[in-house]
Amino acid sequence: MAKILLAYYSQSGHTKKMAECIFEGIKKENVDVVLKNVEEVKVDEWLEYQGIILGSPVYYGSMAFPIKKLFDDSVKFHTKLDGRVGGAFASSANIGGGNETTILDILNAMLIHGMIIQGDPKGDHYGPVAIGMPDERSQKQCLRYGERVARLLKKVFP
Repeated sequence: MAKILLAYYSQSGHTKKMAECIFEGIKKENVDVVLKNVEEVKVDEWLEYQGIILGSPVYYGSMAFPIKKLFDDSVKFHTKLDGRVGGAFASSANIGGGNETTILDILNAMLIHGMIIQGDPKGDHYGPVAIGMPDERSQKQCLRYGERVARLLKKVFP
């Protein structure tokens, strides 16, 4: 059965809360998912999953260092993630705080690996975002995102 690695970096707990909501969405679709703080993830683990979703707070308009380091370390198995499902989410301190640039940086790295990305024409288009602690709107987007990525994973890996 296909499974998803859902990893996040969170100093304040905001990104962790988003990850927990995404986790619930994935579980609603009966897909195996492992939730981890990104600092507990070894890059070699990525090969064990058919889906990888990463969440980061915004640091100077981009992903936090522990996530960037995983991507930098992942070059050793370039092409081995081709065809797997990827996704991203972000939290920032304020509106216009870099959520979309952070998500797009993560997605760009996933696309270079050949990963398949699930967008959303109705919600947060690139992945869920939150300003500070996720409010009700952000939590709903996270839940929806988890469900949508899980459904995509089931289509790609039946």
